[in-house]
Amino acid sequence: MGFITPNLADVDLQEWRSRPYAQRIRPLAQHWAENGFGTPYAVYVLYLVKIVGYVLGGVAIAAATPGVGEIGDFASWWTEPIVYQKIVVWTLLYEVLGLGCGSGPLTLRFLPPVSAFLHWLRPGTVRLPPWPGKVPLTRGTRRTMTDVVLYAAVIASAVWLLCSPGNPDRVPGPHTAGLIEPVRLVPLVVALALLGLRDKTVFLAARGEQYGLTLLVFCFPFTDMIIGLKLVMLALWWGAATSKLNHHFPYVCAIMISNSPLQRSKWLKRKLYRGYPDDLRPSRLSAFAAHGGTVIEYSVPLVLLLSHGGITTTVALTVMVVFHLHIISTFPMGVPLEWNIFFIFSALFLFGHYSGAEVSALDSPLLAALLLVCLVAVPVLGNVKPHLVSFLPAMRYYAGNWATSTWCFRRGSEEKLNTHIAKAAGTPRDQLTSLYGEQIAELMLHQGMAWRSMHTHGRALNGLLSRAVEDPDAYDMRDGEYVAGTVLGWNFGEGHLHNEQLLRAVQERCGFAEGELRVIVLESQPIHRQHQHYRILDAATGRIEEGFVDVKEMIARQPWPADDDPTIPVRTADGRPDPAGTHVVATHE
Repeated sequence: MGFITPNLADVDLQEWRSRPYAQRIRPLAQHWAENGFGTPYAVYVLYLVKIVGYVLGGVAIAAATPGVGEIGDFASWWTEPIVYQKIVVWTLLYEVLGLGCGSGPLTLRFLPPVSAFLHWLRPGTVRLPPWPGKVPLTRGTRRTMTDVVLYAAVIASAVWLLCSPGNPDRVPGPHTAGLIEPVRLVPLVVALALLGLRDKTVFLAARGEQYGLTLLVFCFPFTDMIIGLKLVMLALWWGAATSKLNHHFPYVCAIMISNSPLQRSKWLKRKLYRGYPDDLRPSRLSAFAAHGGTVIEYSVPLVLLLSHGGITTTVALTVMVVFHLHIISTFPMGVPLEWNIFFIFSALFLFGHYSGAEVSALDSPLLAALLLVCLVAVPVLGNVKPHLVSFLPAMRYYAGNWATSTWCFRRGSEEKLNTHIAKAAGTPRDQLTSLYGEQIAELMLHQGMAWRSMHTHGRALNGLLSRAVEDPDAYDMRDGEYVAGTVLGWNFGEGHLHNEQLLRAVQERCGFAEGELRVIVLESQPIHRQHQHYRILDAATGRIEEGFVDVKEMIARQPWPADDDPTIPVRTADGRPDPAGTHVVATHE
């Protein structure tokens, strides 16, 4: 791997391209186990520069607030309450511009590495309303000037808040800068809510479920605000821990550590798997790392909540800082890098400086009710009925249990995405071709499919491929994230952005013929079930079949389908095996 040259699998490109799909995936999955994506060092430098820009930008904005202080005096003013408010708004703005999660080459954005804000400021691009049949004035999938104005209003109101002074009367004690007046938060909250009702993609990109809620917590009196912010952070940690109580997360740990640029030992990376190179299921070492991380996310935040300073709090804070730095060091494919920096700052600010604020002092019933709905009811619903709630408000984070999809384009038909769909950037295939040529571009895209195949859901998607198309080698397989990023301008592992709703929007514009585009959609696993719901769709004719895949079948498979038995066993709604693929299940459980 060089500074600008990717580390690719050592294959003869022409011979490799002539192989069946499963045999193309196998060497790439084996390559991932030792080398990760093979990302050039220049890409890591880009992300590090972006992190530095986020940190320095936040510090400069906070320092510019009247009554805070000079940048050089950071140690004396970083605990000012308004500083936390400014960092939250700055982070929201950073995300909604597409600069944070879901940016750069690790999310299939190469030239340009950031294009979300250009996409969302362009009328005619695709938008996805969350409830078009229920909320008035939200129908349709075409971005209009109304959507552009709402998006601009979110940006403008965030900038206005970053320039706003504080009211010292809202903060007890010696603080000089105060807090932002609640009335100033209204334009951003309203604009973000209205925009989210017309386009769920932008709302999720802004991390509205976290930062939007935080803006509402800012409206309460100081003591209640600090306690509420602590509970938000606790819920995020515990939600992430709960989402890892499954069979999927050990696979994620192995894949993440294999991709870490700081982990250079191929011997250790091989030990993450049961029997490299032929058995790429996670080893006991990966399972230990996965379960250890879960224990940390449950126990240490609880210690932070219940301790009130001293050595106990210091040790717990140290553990959580190292925990999030480790996540950053692996450069996970969704690149939630700045998000983890925000977690570190929040831990130090809320549980370090304000360690004395006890939950028992919460005085506002309204705040308690708001937190109960957003931090308990919504995540519970999202875990029990994952098809109803995005994994982000459900707090099911990087745990391997996501809704996913594979889009199967008959050879040559993918070009319709360029011909018929308005967008701010070319497809990842076009971007990579301009950098490395067509053959290398296809190899790198297959490397992404190999990454997906190494997860449990990827093994299921590969096992469903022969049920979706008669001849897989007549198709180009693309991950749903590839399509969502191209058509919607942003992707972050949210499979609900590339399911039936996106397929209908694409079909409206492209008019694929029957059999020209097939999509396999796999819903995430409900917390109380041991199976996942799948659908196979044709762009022209609609749903072909659906059923359930048992998790035990997924975790027994390799990333590549077996030559002698490529199809994964499936079940109908009443539990009957269905090898023929002729059934239709009408509803979710």
